[in-house]
Amino acid sequence: MIEQDTVKLLRECDAGVKMGVGSIDDVLEHVNSEEFEKILTDCKNEHEKLNSEIQQLLDKYHDDGKEPNVMAESMSWIKTNMKLMADGSDRTIADLMTDGCNMGVKSLNRYLNQYEAADEVSKDIAKRLINLEEKLAIDIRRFL
Repeated sequence: MIEQDTVKLLRECDAGVKMGVGSIDDVLEHVNSEEFEKILTDCKNEHEKLNSEIQQLLDKYHDDGKEPNVMAESMSWIKTNMKLMADGSDRTIADLMTDGCNMGVKSLNRYLNQYEAADEVSKDIAKRLINLEEKLAIDIRRFL
């Protein structure tokens, strides 16, 4: 049970990290403020570091991980592009990113509860990812 929950939690973290990096990539070129751009770039780099750890653990379990849900990814991309076409301001980008962070935090906490038998290393990664998302939402509040 521990190994099964561990792999499932790592898969969800994998999908979450990929979704976060993709979301940042979608908006980065539209950001006007250098400070905002740096915050997003730093967060993306932290996501990529976590992704390396996740991939190492998934390799240990001979698992390929998980891609983000295609429907969720598509809806996010559409929402982002529609909002940016209407208003490409940093305020709009901060609003979109805050919504994404909040959804990520909610989902990851649900998975932490669902896969409670996962090992502590995997739980720690999930918690670190949650903290990254929460920190980003706080750091970009000034751009709302």
